[in-house]
Amino acid sequence: MTRTEPGPRRPTAADGVVVVDKPAGWTSHDVVARMRRLASTRKVGHAGTLDPMATGVLVVGIGRATRLLTYIVGADKEYTATIRLGVTTTTDDAEGEVLATVDASGVTSADVLAGAAALTGAIQQVPSAVSAIKVDGQRAYARVRAGEDVELAARPVTVSRFDVHDVRPVRTDDGSPALDVDVTVVVSSGTYVRALARDLGAGLGVGGHLTALRRTRVGGYGLDVARSLDDLGALAMDEPIDVVSLADSARATFPVRDLTPDEARALSYGQSIGVVEDAPAATVAGIDQDGRLVALLEERGGTVRPALVFSPA
Repeated sequence: MTRTEPGPRRPTAADGVVVVDKPAGWTSHDVVARMRRLASTRKVGHAGTLDPMATGVLVVGIGRATRLLTYIVGADKEYTATIRLGVTTTTDDAEGEVLATVDASGVTSADVLAGAAALTGAIQQVPSAVSAIKVDGQRAYARVRAGEDVELAARPVTVSRFDVHDVRPVRTDDGSPALDVDVTVVVSSGTYVRALARDLGAGLGVGGHLTALRRTRVGGYGLDVARSLDDLGALAMDEPIDVVSLADSARATFPVRDLTPDEARALSYGQSIGVVEDAPAATVAGIDQDGRLVALLEERGGTVRPALVFSPA
């Protein structure tokens, strides 16, 4: 049997973040698998799953930047979406089977605005039954696919913006009157936009589901810095892919504390440093005088301690 020689291997990417503009039809896991090949390392992860039908910002961490992903996942997120009122589906989006169709022609733009306002602010949201939330150790969507009835508990989320841009009449595949609503939402981590579409329709008495979803921002990362997989794959094989450095990734996610050489040295050994006046209560990125990320810092017991150390002693 003839042995096939392996193809050329791209140089390993530096530790950092790549913001990918996820294409429709790809799972977030698909993107990570592709990025492992492009970055020539298996140490790749993502911050916040996007459904296959969705497109837009998927923050991918490479190397030591995967340690930042836990924090990036918790950032607020912005989406543009289209909601179809008058049709309810099994998945609360266009990929599910139609459960019910209701004439939505009597719903006015004022009704839609009022419904969106009712879903703005701090709310209790029941996640979609086909979500990745675990129920007794198994993903909810797996239980649904196995034929089980899954009821998830409501949980607190925050919808800081629910802007309605356009409300237009459409016809469903069977000719029933429906409405398509274009919106922009800004939501806290853990909010399901599919559930917002479902609840908007339910509140208006006609049902609803999501027909299009594009994530335009995760925390400090927007579409302006996102790159397509095609563009990343088009780089010469002898060039590593570009990344947002660890320090710049931290700056996009956390408040920054500029460290003195003595502070940087102490933190690199896992030691604590002094508190500074008017320091934010949140996690802070400690950056040394050479612009390198030394550690993520948290104030505890009157001192500042490293939560994660990136710069070795």
